[in-house]
Amino acid sequence: MHGRPLYPPGFSHYRSVNPDAPKGGQLVQGAVGAFDSLNPFIVRGTAPPFVRWNIVESLMARSPDEAFTCYGLLARGVRTDAARSFVAFEIDPAARFSDGSQVTADDVLFSFELLRARGRPNHRTYYGKVANAVVTGPLAIRFEFAVVDRELPLILALMPVLARHAVDEARFEETSFTAPLGSGPYEVADVKPGDTVVMKRRPDYWGRDLPVNRGNYNFDVLRYDFYRDVNSQFEAFKRELYDIRFETDPGRWKTGYDIPAVRQGRIIREEVEDGKPKPYSALVFNMRREVFADVRVRQAMTELFDFPWANENLYYGLYRRNGSFYDGSELSARGRPAEAQERDLLAPFPDAVLPEVMDGTWEPPTSDGSGRDRQRLRRALDLFRAAGWELQGGTLAASKTGKPFAPELIVGTKDQERLALAYQAMLKRAGVTLSIRLVDNVQFEARKQNYEYDMVPYIWDQSLSPGNEQAFYFGSAAADMPGTRNFMGLKSPAADAMIEALLAARERQDFVFAVRALDRVLISARFSLPLFYTPTQWIARWRQIQRPKEVALAGTLAESWWQSEL
Repeated sequence: MHGRPLYPPGFSHYRSVNPDAPKGGQLVQGAVGAFDSLNPFIVRGTAPPFVRWNIVESLMARSPDEAFTCYGLLARGVRTDAARSFVAFEIDPAARFSDGSQVTADDVLFSFELLRARGRPNHRTYYGKVANAVVTGPLAIRFEFAVVDRELPLILALMPVLARHAVDEARFEETSFTAPLGSGPYEVADVKPGDTVVMKRRPDYWGRDLPVNRGNYNFDVLRYDFYRDVNSQFEAFKRELYDIRFETDPGRWKTGYDIPAVRQGRIIREEVEDGKPKPYSALVFNMRREVFADVRVRQAMTELFDFPWANENLYYGLYRRNGSFYDGSELSARGRPAEAQERDLLAPFPDAVLPEVMDGTWEPPTSDGSGRDRQRLRRALDLFRAAGWELQGGTLAASKTGKPFAPELIVGTKDQERLALAYQAMLKRAGVTLSIRLVDNVQFEARKQNYEYDMVPYIWDQSLSPGNEQAFYFGSAAADMPGTRNFMGLKSPAADAMIEALLAARERQDFVFAVRALDRVLISARFSLPLFYTPTQWIARWRQIQRPKEVALAGTLAESWWQSEL
């Protein structure tokens, strides 16, 4: 995306893999929730994420060791111009779908047209920027762009490629327990709806010796078991019913692993550093709803969250507070005064960024950690009062109508519910009646997709090269489109302009300034209550499961692991 690729022509493998990793064995992973489809490319239904990369490939593969660089996968050649007004791909003649049929340019064109018309909103948004797609040979295709967007060649390179002859267009948008026919290293061997998916490595996989694949996809069998909740999932891990666990609960990380298998060295616990921006975890206010249309109300709700108390009493002090959407990276505006270039980008939008955010002094509201900080309570009540809400007999109510202030927070897990209950108690001191609704995974996802909530927990994961997906997360056009990640309903011309600027940047420094400017706009919009993140990856694995010594910039990735003989 910016600068030169890390790897030269003819490289043999990524540096964050073990190119000599043994093949064989089985990797069992556990997930919470359920699934009702194996098609991850449509809005309807809930599909497990692992189908995408293990079964359906793209023209190129994204390097885990760089911010955003792609190398050949289905495509063995790529061309573009300095302006990146087009991109052309030459498909590897050896590329084959799992049924043995050749991957052709016609399959690529078919996939592009299908996903642009009937795929998920991100596909429709990205691919809608293409003015013309032309097959120029049996194994060659060219995309010409309607708008200037330097990321589009990489976005098209990562487009999933489906087999035209194996897709029923009339039923494409229906949920199905039949996975798409792909060209990837695995294919589905067994499905127990909502419970288990088993995939087997293809012995005839065409791309096993490619540089982007060497050292990856080492297990003969991948099995994914789904559990009703995190507690049953964790108990299953302790009984060795699955092999690796990416822990997210600090209490469990602190106290839950005091078990014989850990003391005996049969379970290995690790804290692994990665180079990505930290996930932005938040309780999101739905600004489409009247209850959260006023920024002062959202501010007041944020003031009432006692992070030091929650971190110490619920999470053993192991979390750090979110503040930036790109925390822990050079892209973050937190603690940095705006540079002149950022100020120039933001000049047309003088009211979009708070002064304290612009000068780098802003931090999320904190407290004395007592759970009874009266200063924060007074600040919140002043904000509520200015927005037309006041205490009436111990209940916060509309000053004019007496209607109680009673938003609803939907949650999908017991862990989310535990935090919600603590927050409910904090709000009660201000007379706020917060309703908490725990729903099952399928209903939780459905309500998120359709923005049917007042508040919802969400985590935005960011990369070191944020791009077109930022419009899907924060763009005005995404606010009214079901299925996006603009869960708050943000419509900000300033955010739209900063997204355009980061997409147009050619040099890394210009790109960094544009992302920081976007960060300042998002922080200042105050559409979420920033929560917390884990400073490292917390990983527990049964010792027969091994990983490369060098960690990728993106963190340790399960596709590069293998099973050893003990």
